[in-house]
Amino acid sequence: MNITKQSDSGKLTLFLDGKLDTVTAPQLDAELKSAFEEYDTVEINLEKLAYISSAGLRVLHSNHKRVKGKKTMLISHANGTVLDIFESTSFSSFLNLI
Repeated sequence: MNITKQSDSGKLTLFLDGKLDTVTAPQLDAELKSAFEEYDTVEINLEKLAYISSAGLRVLHSNHKRVKGKKTMLISHANGTVLDIFESTSFSSFLNLI
């Protein structure tokens, strides 16, 4: 998985490209922890994400819980496959999907 970053008006956007799985989840976790040290809002753009495993879901869930009420984590441009996973796991009920 490749992660590209773009900063704009105090917000950082992380663009994920590839698969978010057991191998790549630690990379995203590290990026999110680092991003939230500097930014109050982090958007995770999933437009080019082909797959998300339970390990990827755990990273999103743990970081959402860690920053909830203090910072903002947004999930954008999730494709149909990823949205189906969010819905079937009830992640769509608590993630900030835009």
